[in-house]
Amino acid sequence: MASWAALSSSIVEYFQGEDFYRCGYCKNESGSRSNGMWAHTMTVQDYQDLIDRGWRRSGKYVYKPVMNQTCCPQYTIRCRPLQFQPSKSHKKVLKKMLKFLAKGEISRGNCEDEPMEPTMEDAVAGDVALINKLDIQCDLKTLSDDLKESLKSEERKKGKTSKKAESNDLIQSQNIEAKLGSGEPSHSIGVLTVPKPGKGADLSKPPCRKAKEIRKERKRLKLMQQNPAGELQGFQSRGEPLSLFPPKARSNQPKSLEDLIFESLPENASHKLEVRLVPVSFEDPEFKSSFSQSFSLYVKYQMAIHQDPPDECGKTEFTRFLCSSPLEAENPPNGPACGYGSFHQQYWLDGKIIAVGVIDILPYCVSSVYLYYDPDYSFLSLGVYSALREIAFTRQLHEKTSQLSYYYMGFYIHSCPKMKYKGHYRPSDLLCPETYVWVPIEQCLPSLENSKYCRFNQDPEAVDEGRSKEPDRLQVFHKKAILPYGVYKKQRRDPSEEASVLQYASLVGQTCAERMLLFRS
Repeated sequence: MASWAALSSSIVEYFQGEDFYRCGYCKNESGSRSNGMWAHTMTVQDYQDLIDRGWRRSGKYVYKPVMNQTCCPQYTIRCRPLQFQPSKSHKKVLKKMLKFLAKGEISRGNCEDEPMEPTMEDAVAGDVALINKLDIQCDLKTLSDDLKESLKSEERKKGKTSKKAESNDLIQSQNIEAKLGSGEPSHSIGVLTVPKPGKGADLSKPPCRKAKEIRKERKRLKLMQQNPAGELQGFQSRGEPLSLFPPKARSNQPKSLEDLIFESLPENASHKLEVRLVPVSFEDPEFKSSFSQSFSLYVKYQMAIHQDPPDECGKTEFTRFLCSSPLEAENPPNGPACGYGSFHQQYWLDGKIIAVGVIDILPYCVSSVYLYYDPDYSFLSLGVYSALREIAFTRQLHEKTSQLSYYYMGFYIHSCPKMKYKGHYRPSDLLCPETYVWVPIEQCLPSLENSKYCRFNQDPEAVDEGRSKEPDRLQVFHKKAILPYGVYKKQRRDPSEEASVLQYASLVGQTCAERMLLFRS
């Protein structure tokens, strides 16, 4: 007998075969290839397990590249925030922001590893058009009752006393169909190198080093003149290298990411920056009140940065792409205070939104979905800055929820130069496309230099441990009933469906196949 807990089950509709579409990276008109499904609703645990098998979402469309066939293989990449230390270029971005906030200083210089495009989830090219196409091809018979009324009815029924088993199953199935009737488709730290004693720069010659290094050398010489037999000599007597800094400064630890982000500003700071976490829900008053401003920013960004025509970045596309999420919000007692689900992380500068980072907070990670920002503030390197803020946010969530300890950056595409920047957030790992184990990126890069597609797991005997082993246990939702695929196929006796179901099972793995409900018309 099905229980009420099943009402929160993921409901997906798989599209048989592979989709061919224009690649947004190499511009091949039909070279990008993926498998996809529409998620009518999805639990955060199911989505966590899916992205750990190479899936990603774009709105409610969840897709998985066919790695050994697509023109630009997309490898899932995750950063390990607990061990993360900002690079020199990351620190430049953070200091640039602090200078702007404190004094209004504007630096137009580019950061070494700043991406050509902002940090974003690499959704399928033309994803909005694809979602629209799926809507047009919709052939699912939707319920006439309004979704809200159905959900209210569900709550009333949940409050009633016990009913017969058959009645419980029927009510559950009716409410699941109500969810389907929503008008959606159916079918490492840089260490300063200290010059060795006696090998300082000859200042009588033209400088061949950075001015900063020369200033440090002068300071060292001055300190030696002032105290030739003092503390500096003491360091040498203990066999330690001569430092450019006095002992007090030398003993300091490098500033943490949080120290750099949250450095105190003067009372008369020129600007005020506030980061707000807002749930993606039109029932949330803060999300609703900021929707118009957030949408206007999205349009400005898409048209200026991606040269999208106005008709391709309308309110409908914005809502489906960045405001419509299949993830069900969850607030377990052992979870983060904000709960799990989809959120907009809004960057408010002096009372207006200048950037929005779309993120999913999942049981084991913060997953970056997309970023859009005001092009007028490009000088702040908001793509890099927001990624660093999201890494710091992941560390903050980890303090209460210990298992939440990773930052997923979407896909790493080694064959696309402008997407390599994601590999600069170290330490990080890439997902093996065959065995679905995580491998440090340093071990993967040599192989990727030789071939676009690589199996990162070096054990030739290793297999996908989460593969589908018992497809008959897969859960199907058909005609208001939930049943194992083994039972369903005996009732239908339609062998033509089997290839599609088995393909789905192999891609989502045994665990998700048993938990999620596969809709069959």
